[in-house]
Amino acid sequence: MTSAPERHMIRLERKPQLFSMRVAALIFQNDHVLVQRGVGDSYWALPGGRAEIGESSEETIIREIGEELDRDCSVERLLWSAENFFTFGKYAAHELGFYYLISLHQPLPFHESDIVHRVLDGVEVEFRWLAAQRAALLQNDLRPRFIAERIEALPPLHAHLIVREGRARVAKILKETL
Repeated sequence: MTSAPERHMIRLERKPQLFSMRVAALIFQNDHVLVQRGVGDSYWALPGGRAEIGESSEETIIREIGEELDRDCSVERLLWSAENFFTFGKYAAHELGFYYLISLHQPLPFHESDIVHRVLDGVEVEFRWLAAQRAALLQNDLRPRFIAERIEALPPLHAHLIVREGRARVAKILKETL
């Protein structure tokens, strides 16, 4: 019997710096977008996760949707690739992100304010629908913030972004380690 190859997430940790490759999905239903967060976190993010070495970004998002939502999906198109620079705890983080428009083959339950799905993925992760409007996403602290800024006018073609959130805090973290 042949064992499955060992899986390696794309994540480099060199305190206080952190690099990762994340792939996320924009999934819409009833003018809402699906979001997730670790139970106890104060902010929301799009469903998805880190890519593995040897895996394309499309393969990553299909795998993540299967693992987290127990659903098959279709990749409609790549909306954004982004070089995100932000702080995460005591880290100055650099994330290469890919954001895909996704269709689920079987929809998730819908409710405007309740948690509609939970999964254990190292930590308990909860999912809910938020109105796909700038104000609602900003009010609920969707990260990265650029998603909220662009949610009401998705690009017709792929766009590449360089995003720097919390620039002063990133500089402070790096300065403290020198």
